[in-house]
Amino acid sequence: MSGSEGVATWLQRQWYGAVPPHWALRALSPGFAAAVALRRKYYGARARRPILGCPVVVVGNLSVGGTGKTPLVIALVELLREHGWSPGVISRGYGGSAREPREVLCDSDPGEVGDEPLLIRQRAGCRVFVSPKRLEAARAVIEAGANIVLSDDGLQHYALPRDVEIAVVDGMRRFGNGRLLPAGPLREPVERLASVDLVVCNGGRPGPGESSMTLDGGTAVRLADGERCPLAAFAGRKTVAMAGIGNPERFFLHLAAADLSFEPVAWPDHHAYSPDDFRSVPEDTPVLITEKDAVKCRRLDDPRIWYIPVSARLDPAFAPRLLNILERIRHGQTTA
Repeated sequence: MSGSEGVATWLQRQWYGAVPPHWALRALSPGFAAAVALRRKYYGARARRPILGCPVVVVGNLSVGGTGKTPLVIALVELLREHGWSPGVISRGYGGSAREPREVLCDSDPGEVGDEPLLIRQRAGCRVFVSPKRLEAARAVIEAGANIVLSDDGLQHYALPRDVEIAVVDGMRRFGNGRLLPAGPLREPVERLASVDLVVCNGGRPGPGESSMTLDGGTAVRLADGERCPLAAFAGRKTVAMAGIGNPERFFLHLAAADLSFEPVAWPDHHAYSPDDFRSVPEDTPVLITEKDAVKCRRLDDPRIWYIPVSARLDPAFAPRLLNILERIRHGQTTA
């Protein structure tokens, strides 16, 4: 385990454990809280000011780590298309090297554009642009033909004006110890949810006013040749499961629910895979990975690797609520 992996594991125990976090983390949190408050006050009045000529929908979260934003964005692209919109997606492109607005293509290098934007481009088939400055990416995707912008992450990126905010909550872990960084996993206080338009709960039991979301994924796809088989086909076989996502435990629980027996290997979020990661796996042992990991493993051409695509299934009441908000925006009304 590398130093960064060890720190990540230690922080997870601090944030989601049953005991108070380390005193040093608690001492730093007030400073972070003050910075958050000042930044929100600075941008406050401008954050909701529409200036791009089409609706901007931000999908984000309060917690560090994976909550299911990317599957939701893909589902939203499909939903909006069905109702006559031409959605485009923007992202910071975390983990990528792009410093100027860049369009993500199906064959883009994840090392340049980031793994999540590439996954969205491949699955949703819409225009996707990345840039550290999301406002520039939004302008680029609108110039490319989008009439509604979906921002994958960016709830706290107040330099990007937005018309609709959707917060995703991890239904299993919720908000951990409820503390702000670095003593807890929160980027903003839980009270921030009161100001968003919609809250989506991924798994677990939704709280009051939250819409439920579940991730369905019962098929495995071999990375080398695209062969597909039911996930249940791996039951009774020795397998290895690897996940370099924000919450690897969610992936492992998904496999366990399919009655699979496996050796779990958790990597840090956005892990850059290499052949060394698979060197200790026996030649006849399948390796199951997430679809997000798969975009970084294609160049390895390893027939042992299978990925599990997932699709978001949303509360039936969610779509009418979102579409009603967008219809009011289209007619020049506020979302309040």
